[in-house]
Amino acid sequence: MAPPAMPARKPVPPSSNSSPGALVPGWEKDLTDRFRQHISTKRMNMLSQRRTVDPAQTSIPHNTSQAPLQSTYSDQLPLRHGSGSHPAHSASSPDDFSLGAPTSNPTLRNIPIMPTPPTRQSHQRFRNELHMLSETPCRWENPGLLDEALRLLPFERLCREAEDEANYFAAAAQSLRTGKKPAWAYQDCLIRQLMHWFAKEFFTYVNVPKCGVCGGNTMPVDNGTGTGVLQVAPLPEERALSANKVELYRCPRAECGAATRFARYNDAFVLMREGMRRGRVGEWVNTFGMLCRALGSRVRWVWVLWNNDDHSWVEVYSEHRKRWIHVDPIEQKWDSPTMYTEGWGRKIRYCIAFSNDGASDVTSRYCRDTVKHAANRSKCTEAVLLYILDEICRLRRRNMEKAMKFKLEGEDSAESRELKHYYVHALISTIIKITPKTEAQRKVDDADRRKADERRLEAIQRREQNQEGRTSPRHMAPPPPPPPQR
Repeated sequence: MAPPAMPARKPVPPSSNSSPGALVPGWEKDLTDRFRQHISTKRMNMLSQRRTVDPAQTSIPHNTSQAPLQSTYSDQLPLRHGSGSHPAHSASSPDDFSLGAPTSNPTLRNIPIMPTPPTRQSHQRFRNELHMLSETPCRWENPGLLDEALRLLPFERLCREAEDEANYFAAAAQSLRTGKKPAWAYQDCLIRQLMHWFAKEFFTYVNVPKCGVCGGNTMPVDNGTGTGVLQVAPLPEERALSANKVELYRCPRAECGAATRFARYNDAFVLMREGMRRGRVGEWVNTFGMLCRALGSRVRWVWVLWNNDDHSWVEVYSEHRKRWIHVDPIEQKWDSPTMYTEGWGRKIRYCIAFSNDGASDVTSRYCRDTVKHAANRSKCTEAVLLYILDEICRLRRRNMEKAMKFKLEGEDSAESRELKHYYVHALISTIIKITPKTEAQRKVDDADRRKADERRLEAIQRREQNQEGRTSPRHMAPPPPPPPQR
């Protein structure tokens, strides 16, 4: 008996736009995107399931009082791929999952920190403080006043000296290897010359003011608690010139005894006037940063909180090096970010750089060894700090063109890689130090340590010799009672 005949397959009608068997153009990209989305969804589902605690597999008794905590916590978690609800609320779909904050689970410790709005009152106070500090570099953006400041500078002299120094760096690079980049370009040398001129000829450091009557030394008036100098309310004319506080000093001579008011001005354009060019760290850095802007450089005002005091300096962006350069006008230091921790022995808590286009946490640039030189960052959590800095960046860049925003985002990414490099380098250095060494390596390390101690001792001796005439700020012990904070 012959087998039954197979029915003929119905032919598929060919597409009107392509030949039979042809694929739709762009199918490779569509398939790749779908595959990546599938892998990402599967990975995040696995992480979300690991974070979930199974009551049957834990020794902690399950009670209903934990349910509100889980619900509250899951409400704060961001959603991924447009999922409509959190797993704590609904498990109807395998695609609904959340990306939570890092927990004690070792597999989740490498999840990036997610910006979190401040909720506590202490966090809110720190947010207000950072927003207020971020206004400092924005006050320099006045074209008319910048032109006026530029007229006060010996511009031709600074340009001539900067050109000579730039030629020296270019010749030194050429002598080493053909095509080697110079250490610093002309604009960098211009800021270096401005730094030296500013410290030696333009501005005066004042720790304790002279008596306004007899011209002798004065003594600070105790505030009654033994913690600092007495501060009084500024007069109307002092307040009009941006003074927010006034310190009171008195002449110790019996035949004089006159009181001297030391107003702390915040406006750089007031401080550059004749007879007003004096002050401490705040006045120095404020005025120097404004003059850098007058020369056309991009400047950041760096606020630092260490030990129990604060400090400040500036950073100037080098188009030649494509990175931010540390500049301390008081110490006349250029690109020496570790001088405060390794040289002065300071422990840094926060180091925030503010500019007219954003804010950034640059603590890793100045605190390389987190074990020896890092202090407790208790003002807020890292997630809240990230939210505050992002908020300041959005505020400063809201009216910028898209091309400028894209450029700044690229610079932020490059700086983030630079700061991570410092952390990795410090970690590797720590590992090398604890690695057992041979006798020859120990002898070399001992010689290097002795040289470092000698250099540190010489630096301390130089600072002690410079106490007369210009008392160095912050890192030296001031005369009793101690001066107030900046």
